[in-house]
Amino acid sequence: MAFEGEFASYEPLRRILSSEKIQALQKRMHVQPSIPNAEIIKKDIISINELSQTIVNQPDYVLAIDGSHLEGQPEKGYPGAEYGVVTIASVLIDLQKVAQYEKSDFIDPKAFRETEKASSQESLFPGCNIVIDSEKDAKSSLRRMIYEELKTTRIFNDGETLLETYEYLLKKKLEAKDSHLPRNPIDDNYELQYGYGEYLCSYTNEKLFSTDALRLHELMNPTGTNGELFGQIMSTLEKLWLVNILRWFELSDNLSILRRIALFSDGPLAVFSTSSWLTKVIEKELYRINNLQKEKNHQDMIILGLEKSGTFFNHFIDIDTSKEGTTDIFPCQSAFLLDDAYIKKNIIYSESSKPYGLDTYFGRKFFYKTASGQKLVPVVAYYNDAQKDIKTANPDQFPRLGDVLHLLDRLVSNRYPNSISPLISAHAEASIPLNLGKRLFEEIAREIRETNASSGDAS
Repeated sequence: MAFEGEFASYEPLRRILSSEKIQALQKRMHVQPSIPNAEIIKKDIISINELSQTIVNQPDYVLAIDGSHLEGQPEKGYPGAEYGVVTIASVLIDLQKVAQYEKSDFIDPKAFRETEKASSQESLFPGCNIVIDSEKDAKSSLRRMIYEELKTTRIFNDGETLLETYEYLLKKKLEAKDSHLPRNPIDDNYELQYGYGEYLCSYTNEKLFSTDALRLHELMNPTGTNGELFGQIMSTLEKLWLVNILRWFELSDNLSILRRIALFSDGPLAVFSTSSWLTKVIEKELYRINNLQKEKNHQDMIILGLEKSGTFFNHFIDIDTSKEGTTDIFPCQSAFLLDDAYIKKNIIYSESSKPYGLDTYFGRKFFYKTASGQKLVPVVAYYNDAQKDIKTANPDQFPRLGDVLHLLDRLVSNRYPNSISPLISAHAEASIPLNLGKRLFEEIAREIRETNASSGDAS
């Protein structure tokens, strides 16, 4: 680190580039022989017109889920004490009202805002050097607060708490008889004993929590900032929100409403890091709920994630550029469906026989260039093993692909590149929550039920 007023010269860069070790490393590196572009993969690009016969039904509502987290320091406490504020927001957009306003020559901004309804939930988690109540250290304090937060968070008045949803998923994990046990959070000389609620560890006679199985406490940095920890808590909560909402539709006998709603989650449909075991049980739960609602609605659900940056998005930019540097060669309203071989050869290099994303993703990625020219990297949920098989990439492996592409054209943002308006609104609500604790979903469900009843197709 430089002293104040001291500036670096180019000498360190010259030294690094001329280093024998750097030169030797470069000689040993695998080099991609050629970068594909739209001209090379032309035969594999699918036009939206080719999918017109697969269009079933456009949703009337879009529900977007996004989270944010920030770190802060308490006014009193031990040196370096830090807490994390995690906010999960949901925004529901009425596409029918949006379509009506779009026909007007002048749109009243105040009236247009009524097409969106938002709700958010704020949570606080201890980080470095924060000890609560009678807990013995920061890590045990974090473990307790994760458990208490899930126990007290209820999205619907008549629905499950997040803890009930989580423990349902945990039960499914235990029924699968996973033989691998993580270390005990109290004493890592022992294995974790799984259980529900609060229960005593037979080795230490101290309290364990069902949420210890998420192992998020393992990410805590006891001597510094904990941005990664709070980011993973946020991501885990987002996925639990998604499952909780879907389970409410089933438990409240409102599965028929799902044909009218598309659900979006910011980022990939995946669970990473210590809680990645959730992926497999969420995947099976999506299979189950989709099959149940399909009996009523005769179509798959629309559940999408969106990656706005990263390696996949950067690769999409590459294939939209010719060898001569000309951009915008990928045709508008066209999609490129990704399979395992293409991903491993061109995006995330690997010679492993294990399919990409097997342990972390419950959705499949593809590239889509909208009618307005925006480049999107959506991740669409799959609902059976045939759709999951990433060795191939056929349109029927991407549920309701025609409907999804038309929906993305409707929702793409003109203000922010490569994103969609529902997620932008959800992110704004998560960043500056104006509707904390607002009971969004009862009101929305009531409106949709009333609409169904008036049209005579309630079930």
